[in-house]
Amino acid sequence: MMAKSWKAPQLLLAILVALVAFSYQGKRKTFISIKEVSAMEAYVKETLEYVTEEYNKESEDLYNFRILRILKIERQVTNHLEFHITVEMERTTCLKTENNLCDVQKGELFKKIKCYFSVYAVPWLERYKILKKNCTSSS
Repeated sequence: MMAKSWKAPQLLLAILVALVAFSYQGKRKTFISIKEVSAMEAYVKETLEYVTEEYNKESEDLYNFRILRILKIERQVTNHLEFHITVEMERTTCLKTENNLCDVQKGELFKKIKCYFSVYAVPWLERYKILKKNCTSSS
């Protein structure tokens, strides 16, 4: 008689534990893959444009910078995309108020930087966020 009365609470407890474990798994970031990709891959162009625009918005420089050389791009796939991008950027002749494609600076205003960006991306929803940025002068 005593054994029967414990079966129902044990079953309910087992179900509760299974539900908690299942919901925890749903919240964890499931790692699928990471690989080096080219600039021609899907969504890379949009991500590079976003990175350049955000860098120029946050920069205290009077002039815009643009990417001149892509050193490495890795795409990490989880429940979203994450791009790990290393680029060389140079100061242009365009002031921040201009959005043209401008030449790079020459002479004493020349400046080259090397930057690493980690970017959260859900490009099909046009959502991007820079998770990490590290830029150093390389001139």
